[in-house]
Amino acid sequence: MARYGMLIDTKKCVECFGCRVACQMQNGLPPEEAFIHFYEKETGTFPNVNIQILPVQCQHCENPPCMKNCPTGATYKNKDGIVLVDENKCIGCKYCVVSCPYQARVPNHKTGVVEKCRFCVEEVEKGKAPICVATCVGNARIFGDLDDPNSEISREIIKRKAIPLRADLGTKPKIYYVR
Repeated sequence: MARYGMLIDTKKCVECFGCRVACQMQNGLPPEEAFIHFYEKETGTFPNVNIQILPVQCQHCENPPCMKNCPTGATYKNKDGIVLVDENKCIGCKYCVVSCPYQARVPNHKTGVVEKCRFCVEEVEKGKAPICVATCVGNARIFGDLDDPNSEISREIIKRKAIPLRADLGTKPKIYYVR
């Protein structure tokens, strides 16, 4: 049993948005719907201004507020800690949308189910990486077992001093960022 997580090195991200497009294709999402969102952050003062793009998706939290607030148990974690949605149990109440501090939940207007990144669980079960990692041309994304101290992700989190988003919220996100 693993505890999967991801590292996103925004310094290596070439901002091609290939991860988002690949995710949309993998999950059959229409162009206006995406599980990966990009936020811009401007730093500095003129003329020394820098714009940083921050890709954000479900953080697969250890303490996911979306799971705690789901009235039907549709949101759950599998044995590897991946946060998933049981489409048959989701009633589309959107409590998870309101609960998620990362705004990672996406209501599907056709089915009524509230969806999100699934870390491409079907691919992971085959021993492959999520599609956003596999298609990243800048090698900005690393996926792996956070509990294995010898895994690439564990070593790189320490080496690059990666930190999760909003650790102060206590959700214990499993996506780490280098910024």
